[in-house]
Amino acid sequence: MSLFPPETLSFRQNFVLPDAHATRALGTQFAALLQPGDIVALSGALGGGKTTFSQGIAAGLRIENAVSSPTFVFMNEYESPRAPLLHLDAYRAEGFGWDELRDAGFEEFLERTDAIRVVEWPEMVAQWLTAPHFWLRFEIEDDSRRVEIAARRDFTGDLQ
Repeated sequence: MSLFPPETLSFRQNFVLPDAHATRALGTQFAALLQPGDIVALSGALGGGKTTFSQGIAAGLRIENAVSSPTFVFMNEYESPRAPLLHLDAYRAEGFGWDELRDAGFEEFLERTDAIRVVEWPEMVAQWLTAPHFWLRFEIEDDSRRVEIAARRDFTGDLQ
């Protein structure tokens, strides 16, 4: 499921990632492309690599704290030399109304244009989510993961 129409995509690329190390490494490279205000939507199956990719983004932003899935706290904030990283996991937000989301910190997530914002399970909050700048779809294929990266704005960078 795409969170924005295909005609708005200016970039699309697929990667096959053999293991968690490769997933984290791609996240680290990807971090160099991000700017404060960006929203990155990570979609896909449980165990697909979303949190591992988020850990790579954090490493690329030179965040020293261990990054874990914020499933039970909804959102974590990490400081980096470039911009704060807001990491939101909407997995448990299915069925939430606006009041519950606001109380859990989602409104802050939307308003923090000084931060790089990453949301796992964006489908759960799609009704209120500002169109992400990047959409990544993770799929499990045998012993590897496939990720498609799509963007609605141009950026420079060489992902490998």
